[in-house]
Amino acid sequence: MSRPRPDERELRRQIVETCRKMNTLGINQGTSGNASARIENGFLLTPTSLPYDVMTEDDVVVMRPDGTYEGERPPSTEWRFHLDIMNGRPEVGAIVHAHPTFATTIAIMGRDIPALHYMVAAAGGSTIRCAPYATFGTPELSANALGALEGRSACLLAHHGMIATGPDLDRALWLAVEVETLARQYYHTLALGGPPLLPDDEIERVHHKMQNYGPPPKAR
Repeated sequence: MSRPRPDERELRRQIVETCRKMNTLGINQGTSGNASARIENGFLLTPTSLPYDVMTEDDVVVMRPDGTYEGERPPSTEWRFHLDIMNGRPEVGAIVHAHPTFATTIAIMGRDIPALHYMVAAAGGSTIRCAPYATFGTPELSANALGALEGRSACLLAHHGMIATGPDLDRALWLAVEVETLARQYYHTLALGGPPLLPDDEIERVHHKMQNYGPPPKAR
């Protein structure tokens, strides 16, 4: 029997917990990241500039598909790419955005993460693309992120950070940690002359085998 979909109150709790976990896991710092989760007729999103250790469920903002919001606090300054991903990718149930050190270092260099390890397939293809730079919170950044996420569930953002998506918050956070691990491995291989890469057909095989890999998706 599948588990029931979490209600809105539970999703609010999960968003706060996810943001605190990001900092505990070392993939984010301060208030720089954000997270969202889909609800009926919109999604829940972290508020702007509020430390996670004092954030409560009531601080989480409701975003509607037209870009309007409901809540005591304004939404994250990155609400636009959360909105556009949610509107354009119906299979996405949650989004995690963070500034982890190694993924951001690779993004500063404007590099994709190549197929140095089979776990690259967890993001949906043979690379984790780096979206071109645009100012945070702008339509241009959102468009660049959507392009880098085409056929993928994660991407880097040049001079900025990374985005990971999933059917739920557990899966999105898991993928964010995997992307940072791959970025760290890639960074260290560059000191040895750069990594040998797995061929595309092997990544395709791995991607097929990984359909049920990682935290099991919650019922939607």
